[in-house]
Amino acid sequence: MNLTLIGHDDRYAVEQLQMALFPEGTEGDAVSTLHRGRVWLTATAKIAMGGKTATATRRIKADAETVRLRRRALQQSYYLAAVQLLSDVPAWGALAGVRPTKITTKHMLEGGTEQTAKDLLRDVYYVTPQRRELAVDCSASTVNAARLLEPTDLSLYVGIPFCPTRCAYCSFVSRSIGKRTELLEPYLEALMKELTATGALLANSGRKVRTIYIGGGTPTTLSADQLARLLDAIGDSFDLSRCIEFTVEGGRPDTLDAEKLHAIRAHGADRMSINPQTMIDTVLRASGRPHRSEDVRRSYAQAVDAGYKAINMDLIAGLPTDTVDGFCRSLDEVAQLSPANITVHTLALKKGADLFERRENLPTAEAVTKMVAHANETLRRLGYKPYYLYRQKYMSGSFENVGWSRDGLDCLYNIYMMEEVHTILSLGGGGMNKVNFPDGSLKRFHNPKFPEQYIEMIDDVLRQKQELFELMG
Repeated sequence: MNLTLIGHDDRYAVEQLQMALFPEGTEGDAVSTLHRGRVWLTATAKIAMGGKTATATRRIKADAETVRLRRRALQQSYYLAAVQLLSDVPAWGALAGVRPTKITTKHMLEGGTEQTAKDLLRDVYYVTPQRRELAVDCSASTVNAARLLEPTDLSLYVGIPFCPTRCAYCSFVSRSIGKRTELLEPYLEALMKELTATGALLANSGRKVRTIYIGGGTPTTLSADQLARLLDAIGDSFDLSRCIEFTVEGGRPDTLDAEKLHAIRAHGADRMSINPQTMIDTVLRASGRPHRSEDVRRSYAQAVDAGYKAINMDLIAGLPTDTVDGFCRSLDEVAQLSPANITVHTLALKKGADLFERRENLPTAEAVTKMVAHANETLRRLGYKPYYLYRQKYMSGSFENVGWSRDGLDCLYNIYMMEEVHTILSLGGGGMNKVNFPDGSLKRFHNPKFPEQYIEMIDDVLRQKQELFELMG
């Protein structure tokens, strides 16, 4: 779809919505126009596709213009024109961002109710009833999580950017090491330096750690001894007296065993993530995951035996060779294990992933719609509630990734990281620091992406952390 702008340069706002509404490769022409009159600011969209043309207009008072209201009018006009040409009503309406719940969360934190938040999504953004309920449920969890925070609290992310092998759908910056483990020890040595230095900066700043998340990659690519050393270093470097949640992403069941799970639990981590993605062995093979469904059942039983307070399990709707029946059976089997959290992702074809180029044997958008619907209906019926969500570009069916929880066992780190309600300090290769400043602004500071760069540039990483704390004051 070609896009032409007339009278404005807000390309990003309109283009992101266009990408969400029309599949990549759609042929057509769209024109987004902004006319400034003495009284009204008028946004008009004209879209021609498949021999049909649709037009829509939205306007705001010229003297009330803000960047937010102008972009809203541009997106509303584009959506109202596009929906005339689409066969189905888009689930997220005129919302194009990766964090649709930020709108409802902000509304509710400022005193709005769940009903007025739903009204906002309906009247301003044209979101469908089911997605309105989904968003507001997640925002309610965010409001509760935000109430647990003090102004001096922050969360820690520790990145282990290594995996045994790369899955077909993965585009994360991580090293597939196979049997090559020579980078692990130098990486851990550099990471220990960052842990020690950051711990000292935190102690001097008076800030406290509220949650910790060790992610990747696949952190359990490390041996039990390496994991124990890493966890010892975290405990030695940081005051964890206010820490109420400590998560380790086990991820791949083929990297987990009883020794690792007990070692991690003995060092204070109380949450574990075990991610089957599917329980169908043929789909696992097509997705480049070398484990089998029996490995999932084994590692889950071992994690339960090790005494974790909460276990998360990930599934993906839309994997190659999967069917609606196969996904439903996977969801039902995982739900029967009764983990505290089930996260349902929708496949996103990301640049850098093998599937982005091949795109073979993928379920249709209609099939993915049925998969997601089954997950939503089944998990609600079983007493799970949605507690956080986010969207990605190029997602099958333009849906979302949703974390579901039971018994009040929301993963707080996921909420704090996705909703950006407080500072996230990231340590390790590929980490991104999200710093919330007192004036309400948020700034991002990146660590080097690749493990080799991180090792070589560790002195620069430590200097950046020093500068970051000076900025925080």
